[in-house]
Amino acid sequence: MRLKLSLGMFVVGLSFMGQAVHADDHATSQEPSMKAQLQALADGASKRIPADKLVKYKAAIETVKASGVEASAKQVGDQAADGVLPTWKGDSIRLSDAWQEGPVVLMWYRGGWCPYCNIQLRAMQKQLDTLGQAGAKLIVVSPELPAKAKETAEANDLSMVAAHDKNNQLARKYGIVFELPDSIADGYAPRLLEYNGSTASELPLSATYVIDTNGKITYAFLDADYKNRAAPKEIIAAVKAISK
Repeated sequence: MRLKLSLGMFVVGLSFMGQAVHADDHATSQEPSMKAQLQALADGASKRIPADKLVKYKAAIETVKASGVEASAKQVGDQAADGVLPTWKGDSIRLSDAWQEGPVVLMWYRGGWCPYCNIQLRAMQKQLDTLGQAGAKLIVVSPELPAKAKETAEANDLSMVAAHDKNNQLARKYGIVFELPDSIADGYAPRLLEYNGSTASELPLSATYVIDTNGKITYAFLDADYKNRAAPKEIIAAVKAISK
């Protein structure tokens, strides 16, 4: 079950530099939309990944959906959870300080090892100017270690600075952490140890929240299928709704 909810909209953000683009996710003559890129990556999986693994991944997604994590996570109308997170630059950010200054877009990504995450990060990089013009900030959060997050930023030409959610502590407050199904856990273990420095067999949903200046969640994208991501145009609309 995909939950995409909105009420009035706020975006938690950590950086704004980037190229100005239209506040939507439509394709341009130079580059396909984020949705098209995600779909192309998913379509090509059958050529890259053995059929038996694809069956396991599909079943694992259904297992995560059946766990109820999408419904039990924080929803529109809930109070956002606060937290202080370090960044790979060595500073830190307190979420409540950010949302008191303006709308915040709070976005989780699983790690630089995830190609779907990298597509989403590059798409949001192009929206930083638009978010800044709307008075919003983008805060990207990941369980990957700061050094790995820096590598992810450099590999994708990102000016945004990711915040480190050690052991998914903040994600747990938002209720978006799930245990990896046994059928795929062993396959993920080496990369989670390398990127997260943890043996915990868990990940956060690739969730996106918009939070208003009162700390209330006005938009929530929650989907157990890691191939689906919040559309930039929806996020921008959520932020602009808060500014009205």
